[in-house]
Amino acid sequence: MSDFLPSRRSTLRAILGVGAFAFGAAACGPDAPGRSAGASPAGRAAPADGDRRLGAEWESHARTFMSWPALESVWEDDLRYVRQDIARVARAIAEYEYVVMMARPDQQAAAQKQCGSGVEVIPLPVDDLWARDTVPVFVEEEGEVVGVDFNFNGWGGKQEHTNDGRVGRALLTKYGIPRVKAPLVAEGGSFETDGEGTLLITESSIVNDNRNRGRSRDHIESELKELLGMEKVIWLKGVRGEDITDAHVDSLVRFTAPGVILLDRAFPGMPADSWSRSSDQAMSVLSEATDARGRPFEVIDLPQPDPERITGYNDDFLSTYANFYIGNDAVYMPRFGDRKADDRARGILQEHFPGRDVVQVGIETIATGGGGIHCATHDQPGKPVD
Repeated sequence: MSDFLPSRRSTLRAILGVGAFAFGAAACGPDAPGRSAGASPAGRAAPADGDRRLGAEWESHARTFMSWPALESVWEDDLRYVRQDIARVARAIAEYEYVVMMARPDQQAAAQKQCGSGVEVIPLPVDDLWARDTVPVFVEEEGEVVGVDFNFNGWGGKQEHTNDGRVGRALLTKYGIPRVKAPLVAEGGSFETDGEGTLLITESSIVNDNRNRGRSRDHIESELKELLGMEKVIWLKGVRGEDITDAHVDSLVRFTAPGVILLDRAFPGMPADSWSRSSDQAMSVLSEATDARGRPFEVIDLPQPDPERITGYNDDFLSTYANFYIGNDAVYMPRFGDRKADDRARGILQEHFPGRDVVQVGIETIATGGGGIHCATHDQPGKPVD
């Protein structure tokens, strides 16, 4: 692996391209909030309270979206290896549900060859592989699926996003899904929900001037409740400025059912750092909180592997098992190379998803880039595509 690979766990990523620093300006441009793809200039009106719903990931998917990494400027010599990882994940998911891979038109054929015939590769320009953050957040509204476009700006201008910043509009237009332009900047990895009106989110990833300059937490919470149909938002502190995402919640805490949460925990004996303190703070908040239905949370530790046993480990490696993806009939988790820890995490996930297969996938290069399987996938709710 390259010692100089810019990653999602690095604050030293070079800022590439003109206009990379959007700092929330995308939400204030001429494309007014509320406009949907193909709609009249007035756009899609804001819904009445309760008319929108963000479902849980374990609910039925129509398809899974993924992105074919394109930027040599980011991955350098590891681009070929991260593509192998992405193709491996896509093939694993395609065994259970429909997968659509977005790829630059000139890379479509190569992506199709690597992903195989079980994956549909579509020509849609992308920059990097992080579909969780670039694809709109899908909500249900009056019986139809709507895409909330959160104005992806390269995690606060930290990476080139000329194409990824347009993925939301392009994808929704292609599939004829109405688009709602959010008055905020955020990413899909920012949000974790139980499907019953409870939202978990890290303050560091969205109450941040690089996304939403001048917006208070209360203002952002009010917007999120309306956009996503939430009744209660639970704020976790997170970690500001130590990785490219400013600590997305999907690598820290995950629902397995309403009221039940898996919490990422550092490998025992590791010295305390900002990440382990973030986990402790999350536990402190969740131990005293209740969900939108008034239920206390059951929080289960999901321990990380031993760094000395991880294949390909470096300082930027995302070694959390919490970044798993819940598919229609399977749960997809990383295989890190610490057999004891991998088996333990698999057992925990199998216990919480007894009706699904738990599929372990090697993602060495993706993880070295600071991301995981959840970061690389994005589910569209609905009846499964045949």
